[in-house]
Amino acid sequence: MEENKEIQMEEEKLVQETVADAETPLDKNVRLLSPTRMVLRRFFRSKLSIVGLVMLAALFVFSWLGPVVYTRWGETETDRTGNIEYKEFDLEINDGDPFVQVFVTDNGVNALAPPSGDHILGTDEQGMDIFTRLMYGGRLSLTISFLAVFLTSALGIIMGGIAGYYGGVVDNIIMRICDVLICLPTLPLMLIIGTVLDANRVPSAYYIYLLMGILSLFSWPGMARLVRGQILFLREQEYMVAAEAMGFSTSRRIFKHLIPNILPQILVSMTLSLGSMILYESTLSYLGLGVQIPYASWGTMIEIISKRSDILQNNFNVWGPSGICIIIAVLGFNFIGDGLRDALDPKQRR
Repeated sequence: MEENKEIQMEEEKLVQETVADAETPLDKNVRLLSPTRMVLRRFFRSKLSIVGLVMLAALFVFSWLGPVVYTRWGETETDRTGNIEYKEFDLEINDGDPFVQVFVTDNGVNALAPPSGDHILGTDEQGMDIFTRLMYGGRLSLTISFLAVFLTSALGIIMGGIAGYYGGVVDNIIMRICDVLICLPTLPLMLIIGTVLDANRVPSAYYIYLLMGILSLFSWPGMARLVRGQILFLREQEYMVAAEAMGFSTSRRIFKHLIPNILPQILVSMTLSLGSMILYESTLSYLGLGVQIPYASWGTMIEIISKRSDILQNNFNVWGPSGICIIIAVLGFNFIGDGLRDALDPKQRR
């Protein structure tokens, strides 16, 4: 009996020690660490992710707050002080100073002016302030890229979700549409669409938005294939069988249970696509299919070097800053995309 009591006391003591160890502050912290906090901690541990955030934050502040602070020149305002001629006459006024008469000849444009106090980065070939146009161009390039990526992702998620969930004939039809769209030559197609828009005299302020919107209609197959592949795997899981048994609607099963489970892959794909879309917009503008003069984008600002080799050789301030902004934006989005991919990987334990 005494031996049994001793054994029972030792077991109770062991249980109490185990409970006490489980309730230490460290275990409490680990237990309270949600999946979102774990992802954020892994994301912010990556130095490249921090660098990407800083780069993009600087571009957004420069593009949206810059014009609010720097209001000396407008986006489409031309500096017409290029051909001012000063002539002095011997006619004296009361204080003995000579009379000065100013002549403006040909309403001259101060084109290709070097950086100075009046123009921080100089002027372009049309006499417009490069620094101001760089800020407004950033607004347009970033806005268009975000809108195009969100539209492309929305179409891809919807079509891929339907194809992956229903399968069969629906899946075959949607996938064949994807195959056809992937086979279309994008650049010649954009040339045709741009010509059609020009022929219909689309206003310059809406031209690039229509062009990128039409481009998004042909760019969703990649996202659709990604979503379809993930849903084909997830739709056979136990929680989907339970959702079907509980009588949930099809739309709820797709968008409430399936899509959230593939959201990490979607976020990574969207982030990486933002950099690609900025390059695409810059390429279209470089070819004369993007933002129309007098409005500015980063691609439009480097378009001049395709027409005038002298500016390419002698006026780095005209095209260099916009090229640097494009590089910073693309690198920033890629750094953030890589950081999200590593942070959302469930196999990451560090």
